[in-house]
Amino acid sequence: MTTPLTRHQPWSRQQRRRVFWPVLGLVTAACCAVVVIGLAVGDLAPSTVATATLFALLPVVVVVGAFLWLDRWEPEPGRTMLAAFLWGAGVATMGALLVNSVVAITYGEYTSSVVSAPFAEEALKGAFLVGLLLWRRDEIDGLVDGIVYAGLVAAGFAFVENILYLGRAFDTASIDGYTVFVVRGVFSPFAHPLFTVFIGIAVGLAAHRRSAAVRVVLPLVGYLLAAGLHALWNASALWDDKGRGFIAVYVVVMVPLFGSMLGLALWQRRREQRVVAARLGEFVQAGWIPWYELDLLSTMRSRRRWTTAMKAQYGRDAARAVRAYQVAVTELAFLVTRLRHSRSDERTDPRVGELLAAVGETRARAVALTSAGR
Repeated sequence: MTTPLTRHQPWSRQQRRRVFWPVLGLVTAACCAVVVIGLAVGDLAPSTVATATLFALLPVVVVVGAFLWLDRWEPEPGRTMLAAFLWGAGVATMGALLVNSVVAITYGEYTSSVVSAPFAEEALKGAFLVGLLLWRRDEIDGLVDGIVYAGLVAAGFAFVENILYLGRAFDTASIDGYTVFVVRGVFSPFAHPLFTVFIGIAVGLAAHRRSAAVRVVLPLVGYLLAAGLHALWNASALWDDKGRGFIAVYVVVMVPLFGSMLGLALWQRRREQRVVAARLGEFVQAGWIPWYELDLLSTMRSRRRWTTAMKAQYGRDAARAVRAYQVAVTELAFLVTRLRHSRSDERTDPRVGELLAAVGETRARAVALTSAGR
């Protein structure tokens, strides 16, 4: 909402403020990640750090790619997704390193690993999600968005943490660095995302609830579940020297939970497609989109074929314009669905008008680019 203060500020100053603070936040988070890595592995040989970084990068590419694939229907803003990753890699890791170090010195390594690390790390990772819930709630359309943001925060955290573990392992003769990579990068690359996804699901559920109490309770429950599972995972590695507790928790708890979360994410993604398909017919009747684009917008495969054809015929800019149009239509479909679920009047909600304007503008740009190409 525009306040009297912002309304009378020059447009250029408003734009500078909108750009300055997000950029400052990204730079600060990136600096935190560099500081954490420097403090933890600064005494190691550069070749060791480079090797650890390369091995840590392999699983994070897979994990981030999986969450980006999940987010294809209505991609989140790239800058916000980058902020989520850097928050996990920088702010959360730095805070966790400080808290866990103090607890380890005061109460011992076991308490730090089983109590401090799970609760502090999940609180710091979850802080980004709670921040979205408080200040950017409209960007969270449901469970998928909460899962995606949680996964990216956790992937950033795991990336830096893996550099620390692998760097020490490759530098220590008593620990096989390749064994550490297999355990952390092959068998459990989704461990941190699996913990934090509980908070993401809770935030996704809370985002469009009217009750303020529900918006407080749901993230708290998600946080406790995330921290509890994280504590169980850390404790299992310390139960015995032969690793039987770790294997038991991995097989009995982690694998089934991962399968359940994967099924939930895919089901929600399929539900998003049904939501969009249900609204498209109404948009045609209302005259918001032409009838001959109904099939082109109804499935991810048809959308991908559309953009591919535009790129081949008219160039990359035309394909990007069509993709922007597809995203605007999807956002409008999600907004109308949310308003109906909350029993709000979509005809008077200003956000509907804004998105309708975005649909018209993006389609006009796509038509102009294809006409120019033709």
